[in-house]
Amino acid sequence: MTDSVTLDPIDLEILRVLQNDSRTTNRDLATAVGVAPSTCLDRVARLRRTGVILGHELRLDPAKLGRGLEALLSVQVRPHRRELISPFVTRIRALPETRALFHLTGPDDYLVHVAVTGTSDLQRLVIDEFTSRREVARVETRLIFQQWDCGPLLPPVPGA
Repeated sequence: MTDSVTLDPIDLEILRVLQNDSRTTNRDLATAVGVAPSTCLDRVARLRRTGVILGHELRLDPAKLGRGLEALLSVQVRPHRRELISPFVTRIRALPETRALFHLTGPDDYLVHVAVTGTSDLQRLVIDEFTSRREVARVETRLIFQQWDCGPLLPPVPGA
């Protein structure tokens, strides 16, 4: 985990605007937060450099790309040792079906969000890419019927 960064009210306002529309131009952003464009550019650069802003995201609809079935795979790795889990993480992250990978506490070690073309593709993925690995002790599959995006990290209006 990284340490938090000290943010002043202008930084927070920049983040509020950008998280709701990351395509906001620097000029419009500067006007919205009440600073000069050069000051705004410097602040955004600092927020990137310190890791507060992680990047811009282009989101694709998996169903429109032929991957209409999404699932969560709970994976138990045994033994749970770095020399086994590092290659596992590298391989799973490289799979085109993987949307997200989480390292967990509790009975399962990983939760993998995948998007596949259908049930036979999901079965192939589980068998060929997960249960065939020697370090994978168990895989439990849950289909995703529907998902919702949740609110922004910072409320869009201060104090909301």
